[in-house]
Amino acid sequence: MTKEVLLSLKGLQMEQGDGAEELETITPARYYHKNGSHYIVYEEMTEGFSDTTRNIIRVQDSCVEVSKKGLVNVRMLFEQNRKNITSYLTPYGNILIGVDTGSVQVQEKENQIKVEVAYTLEANYQYLADCKIEMELRPREEGIRLM
Repeated sequence: MTKEVLLSLKGLQMEQGDGAEELETITPARYYHKNGSHYIVYEEMTEGFSDTTRNIIRVQDSCVEVSKKGLVNVRMLFEQNRKNITSYLTPYGNILIGVDTGSVQVQEKENQIKVEVAYTLEANYQYLADCKIEMELRPREEGIRLM
């Protein structure tokens, strides 16, 4: 895999009684492979703010770690069949977030890495939604096929 990549992130939230909300974004990113882990680094803009958030995603076996620093600050750990709790600092205040990860699937090919994470999301110990994240990484010159 090359260093300059495109990252496709697709998120699905299924809230009780409200149907499903799906978001998808494609962004340029940098990719590194070090000590058996895949690292994806990219900058994120938040609507209505001029500051950015630096995102680092680390993928290793059945674990995905997402770190955000800047306008939003959080370190979320998605470990298969485990619940993790973290503090999510936003411009609007601090939220206690719980992620109860059901599954983490990683597929690696020569010029593609796909990651799927299924988890339950809680805020301040209250159930919010069942969620799914799909990530696809490809060299920039190849582009991304919409999932």
